Amino acid sequence: MNEAELGAVLDHETATERVEAGALPEWAQRHFENFTASVTGERDGEPFPCFFGKASVEEGRPLYAFVDSMTHPDALFALRDALLEFLDVYEDHGDRVSFAVFFKPPAESLNEARWHEHFWHVLQFLHVEDPEPWPEDIPTDPDDPYWEFCFGGEPIFPTARAPFYDTRQSRKCPVGLEVTFQPRTIFEGITGDTDAGQQARDRIRSRLEDYDDAACPHADLGEWGNDGDREWPQYLLSEDDEQAPETCPLKVTA
Repeated sequence: MNEAELGAVLDHETATERVEAGALPEWAQRHFENFTASVTGERDGEPFPCFFGKASVEEGRPLYAFVDSMTHPDALFALRDALLEFLDVYEDHGDRVSFAVFFKPPAESLNEARWHEHFWHVLQFLHVEDPEPWPEDIPTDPDDPYWEFCFGGEPIFPTARAPFYDTRQSRKCPVGLEVTFQPRTIFEGITGDTDAGQQARDRIRSRLEDYDDAACPHADLGEWGNDGDREWPQYLLSEDDEQAPETCPLKVTA
């Protein structure tokens, strides 16, 4: 699991060692350093809103991969294989283990619309090349409140950060596209239909207001299964509604 090449699944200790040794490309090192610093540090005295993510990184639980293109098939096939490997081993690494994937930034500057296009291209590629069928208990229509992205036979919540944010600083990654894949199983016990889950969500949203420059949490943030909420807009939150997709770009071919 700890091969040196890009696209391999690395544990936290190995990724840290490679960065400190200068064994990764410069963009990959910047990605990793930005991720760990932003998630475990503070912004204007405020901690990162997701305290689960903060604790996970501080305890060295996430797994990682560095992908050298958002579009090249070879890079995306390597990501597919890495995500399959992650799903096979993540439960062996402790509780609430996520998979942070860092993409090589493009040479040109992109507007928000283009970042959305690249993000959904990655998810569409993973879906089309998924060796497992879409789970029977998950709807294929993104407009269903119980729909969510699936891969390798598992429901997954991919949270993306990108350079285009000005107000939603908790979602800003100045280096390039960053996607954290979180299997639905890691949210067991902390979903909104439990007291502990609702308390955790309320606490995170309160911290969002303090951390972000926005006056309140994003309007698209919701809970899986709620009639008025949808999963897909939460993956890469919009900054400018006119540049964000109006309908889910993913075409499910289950």
